[in-house]
Amino acid sequence: MPTATATPQTPTPAATRSGASPWPVFWIASIAVFLVSMDSTMLFAAFRTLQAGFPGTSAADMSWVLNAYTVVYAAMLIPAGGLADSHGRKKVFLLGVTLFLAASAACGLSGTVAWLVAARVAQAVGAAMLTPASLSILLDAFPLSKRAIAVSLWGAVSALAAAVGPSLGSFVIDTLGWQWAFYLNLPLGALSLWRGAILLKEAKRPENRRPVDGLGMGLLIVGVGALALSIVQLQSPNWSAGELTAAASLGLIALVGFVLWARSAPAPLVDLRLFQNRTYAFVNLATLAFGIAFSMMFFAFFFYMTEVWHFTLPQAGLAITPGPLLVIPFAVLSGRLAGRIGHRPFLVGGSLVYACAGLWFLLVPGETPAYLSQWLPGLLLSGMGVGLVLPSLSAAAVNRLPAAQYAVGSAVNQATRQIGSVMGVAITVLLLGHAGLSHGSFAPVYVCHVALALVTALLCLPVNTRPQPVPKP
Repeated sequence: MPTATATPQTPTPAATRSGASPWPVFWIASIAVFLVSMDSTMLFAAFRTLQAGFPGTSAADMSWVLNAYTVVYAAMLIPAGGLADSHGRKKVFLLGVTLFLAASAACGLSGTVAWLVAARVAQAVGAAMLTPASLSILLDAFPLSKRAIAVSLWGAVSALAAAVGPSLGSFVIDTLGWQWAFYLNLPLGALSLWRGAILLKEAKRPENRRPVDGLGMGLLIVGVGALALSIVQLQSPNWSAGELTAAASLGLIALVGFVLWARSAPAPLVDLRLFQNRTYAFVNLATLAFGIAFSMMFFAFFFYMTEVWHFTLPQAGLAITPGPLLVIPFAVLSGRLAGRIGHRPFLVGGSLVYACAGLWFLLVPGETPAYLSQWLPGLLLSGMGVGLVLPSLSAAAVNRLPAAQYAVGSAVNQATRQIGSVMGVAITVLLLGHAGLSHGSFAPVYVCHVALALVTALLCLPVNTRPQPVPKP
């Protein structure tokens, strides 16, 4: 496998070779990724409804409906990226969509929390298979001159889906029940599967296929899962301080073991040579910080709307809509300009805008509902920030990678974001999972929001994706 610092390869795109437009391929890949991203945040709106649907389940236990999905998704993204590169991107993509759809149906049919969590794990495996494969298919379809805008739009679709998931979920869940948060995937997923089987072309696969690193994958799942468990159960009467300390210690040991194994294994889950690329290393650290802040913001929003301002779930869904509507235009703007000036101005500027949104939520809203004057401005700032940052992180991560590492490099970046989401959900459940929330209960959440956004901005300062001048002959 070539190192991350190798000169990027520029193979002729499949669409160019065949003379076909690459945009149908874009939509096939984007529909599937839209569903995966939407599914990762839609249950923020369904959290209390899910808890009511399974009486006797604590908020900490119910959080595993979200976190089991996210932990497995994060751990499986990386080997799935390698499978896509070595075993065929079309094949892995279609298998992933099929498994995701079957597991979505199983989630809706679940009668117990245990079965729901198990179905979510299967759903996460399918999502992990299709996500890096979709980006690889996209990169192979577009010529080099159009890849920046294509990847930015792909990231924008993902960011929009993650942002619109809670608002759409609130309407669907309140009207049809929590099961439809999963059934909603079936028609669009079937369309992507059908069109993908017809239109997608299989890319040429390398002769040397990398084996799946089962030990590395297990260490990553145990590490992230144990740390999340120790956070969400921190105030639970069912767990002693010693047990929680043991869980946190196990998580840290597993993550250290994961890094040590990756340094010595012949075919590790994560090729640490990727991080020799300075931009790639800092983009992933920034992705982790922003992923925590992003999930905390959306989770906290529904707690505030329904338990402090006493909005109904559909009202809360309508209230959050203006923010996600700004994601696409700002993502398109940053994607077009990044091809000329690089991603750093949008990453740093968007992070600062996102910090301002958190500061607004910390200082302005009160106990009495005043949506237009007290909440909407902060929501618009958050939509602008997400539109500038999330797609740019995805695009900057793969900007300088060799073609053979597109899927794996993207998978590591997406996995980092999902690990951040796990931590964000765990922290939010710890801070807000109890009954009797008031305005003051949210101050720690928004202090974290602002701090993490500022950390993201600092981490993005070393990012350099400015186009390199072509040497004159």
